[in-house]
Amino acid sequence: MAITRRDFLKISGITSAGIFFGLFDLEPIKAYALANPPEWMTEACNICPYCGCGCGLILGANSEGQITYVQGDPDNPINLGSLCSKGANAGQLNHIEGYSSTAWYKAADSERVIYPLKRVGGASDWIQISWEDALDEIADLITDERNNHLITTDGVNRLETIAALGTAKDTNEECYLFTKLMRSLGIVYLEHCARV
Repeated sequence: MAITRRDFLKISGITSAGIFFGLFDLEPIKAYALANPPEWMTEACNICPYCGCGCGLILGANSEGQITYVQGDPDNPINLGSLCSKGANAGQLNHIEGYSSTAWYKAADSERVIYPLKRVGGASDWIQISWEDALDEIADLITDERNNHLITTDGVNRLETIAALGTAKDTNEECYLFTKLMRSLGIVYLEHCARV
């Protein structure tokens, strides 16, 4: 079912009005939240990993080291305790859907991934590969693409089949080096996520 922007706004407006005027019974949700409070053994302050704002987080972890609680840090001068939807869900960094890891993490049933995963074309399962294999494969793909599609006009090299997206988490120096590397490869489609 395709939903249009207008339909989405109508449904959101009706739902919001229903909650505001008490037409929906939220007591079961409140009861569930009160019966299942977040549990954590350790608490630490950190910075949100998603955008370049650098909002402060307070993270709670259980005895197995999994994030179970996320809250905005009220002492952080950037966000003053508020979080966007991405930062508020930073606890989901523990899991990647559909992949079950082995004994590399403290908890045996954790789904957090720290090794590269590869899915061969047409396959439905992910396979774990080493960092060396992943970097070698990426380097080979870039080399092949550059050898086959590099356009040289008047001494200027252009590679229009690869695009590069920078991150707002890098410092100015790191972004400068990233840009120099991409330009040295001839990549012209170079963008920064803060402009998206």
